Amino acid sequence: MIDFKRLKDSFKFAFSGLKTVFKEEQCFRIELIFAAIASAASFYFPLSSEERAIIFILIALVLGSEILNSIIERIMNALYPSFDEKAGKIKDLGGALVLVLSLASAAIGIAIFLPYLTEIF
Repeated sequence: MIDFKRLKDSFKFAFSGLKTVFKEEQCFRIELIFAAIASAASFYFPLSSEERAIIFILIALVLGSEILNSIIERIMNALYPSFDEKAGKIKDLGGALVLVLSLASAAIGIAIFLPYLTEIF
């Protein structure tokens, strides 16, 4: 049976996490701006359902990877309060994850939107 109080609490904690990442992570806020632009463009242009789904999957991947990167950074900072080279490399790898997904998403977004943009200009 579903415990709706626990479910409600789970959502409350998840939204608290979103609030934290929004308030404390500048990159997340920047990525949200690009997500909003891509979302609006996906409804402005006559994209196929598949293209629109790809856009929203990519948005979720980039934002999710940014949250994961924030988790990694916080764990490393808690485990190693002073600078540690190994912890720094782990944090760099988390940043690399976000960068790779962001660049791939941008390339795919350009491939999807470019035909519509060239018609306008």
